[in-house]
Amino acid sequence: MSPRPVIITAALTGSRITKEQTPAIPITPAEIAAEGVAAWRAGAAVLHIHVRDAAGSGAQDMDAFGHVTEVLRAETDAVLCLTTSGIPGRNLPVAERLAPLALRPEMASFDAGTIRMDAGMFVNEPGFLDALADEARAQGVKLELECFTHEMIATALRYHAGGRIPAPLHFQFVTGTRYGMPATAAALVAAVAMLPEGSTWSVIGVGRAQTPMAMLALAMGGHVRVGLEDNIYYRYRELARGNAQLVERVVRLADEIERPVADAAQARRLLGLVEATD
Repeated sequence: MSPRPVIITAALTGSRITKEQTPAIPITPAEIAAEGVAAWRAGAAVLHIHVRDAAGSGAQDMDAFGHVTEVLRAETDAVLCLTTSGIPGRNLPVAERLAPLALRPEMASFDAGTIRMDAGMFVNEPGFLDALADEARAQGVKLELECFTHEMIATALRYHAGGRIPAPLHFQFVTGTRYGMPATAAALVAAVAMLPEGSTWSVIGVGRAQTPMAMLALAMGGHVRVGLEDNIYYRYRELARGNAQLVERVVRLADEIERPVADAAQARRLLGLVEATD
């Protein structure tokens, strides 16, 4: 049996990293779009997109989202996953968080619960999750189920059982945050064991956990997310030059264990965005 292709997601900018921390972080819509094109060329089939305001802070700015998505749709065939996560420490209105769904991305993030973070509480109340699940289903947008804890996995499964999030489910496990799932093999194995048959899953390793967790996911048959949103270093005390450099490392690691890297068309089939024909 042929090895399962690995889907690489590149998380381009997030909402927190500043130019003072690394000059490589993209801030303007043009910079974010350029980083997306470079990551796609390096091997990323999915691009996870946040945008920033004029001051460089995270924002749900529809003009910025519109510019970035327009460029990426014109210059790549990548699957676009737009964030609905808002900003940790700021309680944005529900409508503002849901606004990117109007651009009809193929995917959007669903952060399946509230968690403490260094920047403050990342609040995802049941009312917001209800509205997000219902609006995504109405717009035909597949939800990427971002889970920082095993409890969040259970929450996402309850939404599925209630008919609000249809199969096939795709989970994004966030490991290595201070108050969430540890970046360990045991935590990842336990998370995967909770998933229903037919689900797909990917792993985020925050900071220094990025490469070790990518290696675990590759060995376990899962998928991988890397990018400057989650980790600004290429190795100890060496800043990454950009998102593409982090993607290229996963491509090399996948090649070493003979897992092919999925292109965007293969990723769509694996994620159930299009009907599989093989």
